[in-house]
Amino acid sequence: MKKVLASPSLKYLFWLGPMLIIAGLVAGSVAGTWIIPGVMVAIGLGLSGWWVFGQNQAHPTFVADFLGRRSTQVGANALIALVALLVILGLVNVLAVRNVARIDFTENQVFTLAPETQTLVKTFPDPVKVWVFVPQANAQDKELLESYRRLNSNFDFEFVDPQQRKTLAQRLEAKSPGDVIVEVAEKNRKQYVQTLPVADGGDPREAAFRLSESKLTNALEQVKSDRQSLVYVLEGHGERPIQASQGAIAEAISSLKDKAFEAQPLNLVANPNKLKEAKVVIIAGPRKAFLKPEVQALIDYQKTGGSVLLMIDPETNPGLEDLLKPWGISLESRFVIDGSGQFTELGPAVPVVTQYGDHPITKDFGNSYSFYPLARPVDVDQKEGIKSVPLLYSNEKSWAESKLTENAPPAFDPTSDRPGPFALGVALTRPTEQPTPKPSPTASPTPTPPATPGNTASPSPTASPSPAPTAKPTDQPKPETRMVVIGNSSFAADGLFNSPQVVNGDLFLNSVRWLSQQDQAVLSVRPKEPKNRRLTLAGGQKLITVLTALVLLPLLGFGTAAWLWWQRR
Repeated sequence: MKKVLASPSLKYLFWLGPMLIIAGLVAGSVAGTWIIPGVMVAIGLGLSGWWVFGQNQAHPTFVADFLGRRSTQVGANALIALVALLVILGLVNVLAVRNVARIDFTENQVFTLAPETQTLVKTFPDPVKVWVFVPQANAQDKELLESYRRLNSNFDFEFVDPQQRKTLAQRLEAKSPGDVIVEVAEKNRKQYVQTLPVADGGDPREAAFRLSESKLTNALEQVKSDRQSLVYVLEGHGERPIQASQGAIAEAISSLKDKAFEAQPLNLVANPNKLKEAKVVIIAGPRKAFLKPEVQALIDYQKTGGSVLLMIDPETNPGLEDLLKPWGISLESRFVIDGSGQFTELGPAVPVVTQYGDHPITKDFGNSYSFYPLARPVDVDQKEGIKSVPLLYSNEKSWAESKLTENAPPAFDPTSDRPGPFALGVALTRPTEQPTPKPSPTASPTPTPPATPGNTASPSPTASPSPAPTAKPTDQPKPETRMVVIGNSSFAADGLFNSPQVVNGDLFLNSVRWLSQQDQAVLSVRPKEPKNRRLTLAGGQKLITVLTALVLLPLLGFGTAAWLWWQRR
């Protein structure tokens, strides 16, 4: 055994042992598992120890001699210095990762988040995650989200392929590729941010992705707030009940509660002053006329920026002409008949809508179906200062029937019926009436003494008026009043509301969400754009630049080199 340990070939184990140790450490750190790499490290340590033991058996003073050599001491010092350097670099990198310091040298601070954003994100109390439904991450969007995450460890984000994770897209209500959704899972809250453009073909990363800091920050502000938007559902005029019963809208009201809305019934006669507390007022299928004080309360509510969702069925007169006339809305007491016959099982008195207006409420409907049993047309007379957008269109074969008979199928009568198509619903906006400010009390002017004969009072010179300070532009949206009028209320009734084949429920929820003005900015975060510093050259300037860079400067360099060579020769 002693001869084997003293064999000269044993010295080669000195190289095999460290090689196995280094290979095992590298493999373990890269693979993340230490089963096989641990075995390699153990074998390497064993071989190194065996080599030292064998050398000491062959030469009893080997260890003492090896440690006493100057080369060993120098090598040990170098090894310790190397290890210390690596440890210091590792600590510096750890501190740099945990305490990021960045300097934005751009003129407009393009890569620096706005102070409002920094304050909001730093104080965000709950874990929040941003889901970006795009197949591949864009560098600019990812850098913006990283800037948010560096401010708060509660912030996270993920880019998701909507085709591979359809269940997640359905849960977050992502309706199209490119949708960005903010979610606070602990409080079951989510907020739509925007839809990013996706390339039609090729690499999606080449599309013009630009995630908006302003929209993302405002979405975070909305999901952070514990306050729910209050929605009043009026009662007392034969409206559809909000509790489960025949013809109720209980499913619609329950869905509002899931969307961070607090829906409560309200009797205007008993509590006329409560309207000012509501974000939205819903009037669902009234059968009896409103009293004049109630109508006036609704008019005053709209003057302060209140929003109203009005759903009125045919053959009813709720007495709301004074409310609708200033908007240019008139409701004719006729039934819209669908003469296309595409859904014969529903009957001709159930208009089927597949055409929708260009509006945030219906922007994602496409050619989806929606049903409106016993609907009336909604006519709009354009008024100055009021913007109206039709939401629902009946088909070209529809007409407005003046009277339905039970025994005879409806038929178009050109002498008494109106040919279609019609608008069954319309969304309207107008600027909110601003209260007139009260004049501030000013000092009473000093009376001017009357002029006496021979002593005519000369008017004292008045100071030239100084220009009023120009108001700074603001990103805050101007206040506006909104209203949605639909000539039908049964589309939101239980049964049709949650039907997966139609978008009736989406129309109701989107209308309430739009009326609550959740699309308006909460915080004023200005978008930052880099200034255009491009230099445009004319044709002659381009030629001079090219000749200078490619001909004159190289010739000058070669000429200088040749002259120096000639001088030194």
